[in-house]
Amino acid sequence: MAIAALVDSAQLNSTELVPDQHGRGGAQQFDQAGLCMASLDPALTIQQANQEFFRRFGDSSAGVCGRSFRELVHPSVQQPLMRQFSRLVEGKRQRFASHVVALGPEDSAFAGTLTAAAVSGETPDVAAILVLMRSSENAADAGVVTSQKKILTEIDARILEGIAAGLSTIPLASRLYLSRQGVEYHVTGLLRKLRVPNRAALVSRAYSMGVLNVGTWPPKVVEDFIK
Repeated sequence: MAIAALVDSAQLNSTELVPDQHGRGGAQQFDQAGLCMASLDPALTIQQANQEFFRRFGDSSAGVCGRSFRELVHPSVQQPLMRQFSRLVEGKRQRFASHVVALGPEDSAFAGTLTAAAVSGETPDVAAILVLMRSSENAADAGVVTSQKKILTEIDARILEGIAAGLSTIPLASRLYLSRQGVEYHVTGLLRKLRVPNRAALVSRAYSMGVLNVGTWPPKVVEDFIK
C-alpha cells in the first residue's frame, strides 16, 4: 500500500508493521527520500522507524527505538501535539496532521508536517500509531532555539508573555511592579536580542523560534529557555 493510502484510510493492521523473519517489511518498507516514518505503541514509545527517520535524528535503531516520541519534539509544540495524540489513542479520532518542530542531533531543529494515524489490532483498541514526517523546504535550523539555550531572564519572560497577550506598557508595569521606564528598558533589550524592530515582530519571532508555547493561552514562555 502507498503511504498516502495508509494515512487516508487509517485502517492499517498492526501485523503490517512487523518485519518478516528475514528482517524485510515493517517500517523499512516505507523508505522514501525525505520522509520519516515511525511506528509507536499507545504510550508513544518508538517501536520501529525507517532509515530516513534514523538519519534525521542522527542515531541508530538501538538509540532511537525504545525512546518516547515526545523527546524528539521541541518543547514549544509538545503540549498541543500530545493532546492530539491522546485523542488518537482514546479512539476519538483516526488521524491528524499538524505542524511540528523536531529536535535533531547536536542541538539542531527542523520544522515540518507530521501526520499520525491510528493502527488497528485484533481488538477495537488502538494497537499502534503510524507517524509520518516530512520536513518543510529549507526548514533545517529555521531559527528555532533548542532547549539547551537559555536566552531570557525571568523578568524578560514575563514581559514577553504580557506583550504576546496584548498588554501595553502601563498594564505590564503594574503587573510586574516596574516603572514604565523599566518595562521599556526590558522591551528594548528583547527587541535587540531577537533582532526585530517592534513588539508585533517580537511576538512573531518568539513563536517562530519556539520560545513561546504554541496553542497555549495566555501566552507562556517555554521554561527551558529561562535562565
